Amino acid sequence: MRDSVTNPGGGALVDELLDLALEAAERAGELLRDGRPEDLAVAATKSSPIDVVTEMDLAAERLITGFLGEHRPADGFLGEEGASTAGTSGVRWVIDPLDGTVNYLYALPTWAVSVAAEIDGETVVGVVAVPMRGETFRAVRGGGAYVNDRALRHRPAPPLEQALVSTGFNYVQSVRDHQARVAARLIPRLRDIRRGGSAAVDLCDVAAGRLDGFYERGLNPWDLAAGALIAREAGALTGGRPGRPASGELAVAASPGVFEPLSALLEEFGAWHDGRG
Repeated sequence: MRDSVTNPGGGALVDELLDLALEAAERAGELLRDGRPEDLAVAATKSSPIDVVTEMDLAAERLITGFLGEHRPADGFLGEEGASTAGTSGVRWVIDPLDGTVNYLYALPTWAVSVAAEIDGETVVGVVAVPMRGETFRAVRGGGAYVNDRALRHRPAPPLEQALVSTGFNYVQSVRDHQARVAARLIPRLRDIRRGGSAAVDLCDVAAGRLDGFYERGLNPWDLAAGALIAREAGALTGGRPGRPASGELAVAASPGVFEPLSALLEEFGAWHDGRG
């Protein structure tokens, strides 16, 4: 275990959770970066034939849950590839062992390991490791956000028409079609739209001032938990439909000043709708 990271926002338990999250994400990132086979194959599909799981997703989740379970056997787990236990300690780990699986499958660099810790249902620690960038993002509730050893702050808010915003697309074709129509209506109102392929990385890029905003429908708790905390601790705003928290219906993160006008357009254009019915 590495030396404890200075954490102005937490006590001994949060320090322990942060150290464990950092170590677990680093180990999984090294496995994924160094162990990727040249003939990497799809192990299974989820919602559609393009929503894939590789053998490495499964191996990374086993590594993370095994490591955390060894150190904290009473904790619960929620993981993208099936880890789900209630635990008895009040702590639950929310894990995406490989966010950006399709990028990883194609040897594109934008993928990440996301590890968050909740205490009594509230996210208190978030770590997103992006191995191909050599970056590890981290945050604790009330303690700020960092990438490696550099403090993060959101980008100063431009007028909406000068904002660079990222999004993602669902794997179900009818939902993708609707999302593309929303994006087509948004593009004339923004500087431009990006599609990186990893929600966790997009949220961290909002925190780092590399994006003015991000939105997506259809995200799961493991997509959001760590990255959303990092974005908030860097001063960005996060939420869902107006007045609601981020959820699978809609997740939005943006610099203050961009968040409200972007959210208003997303509501007007029906970005929260799945395009069916």
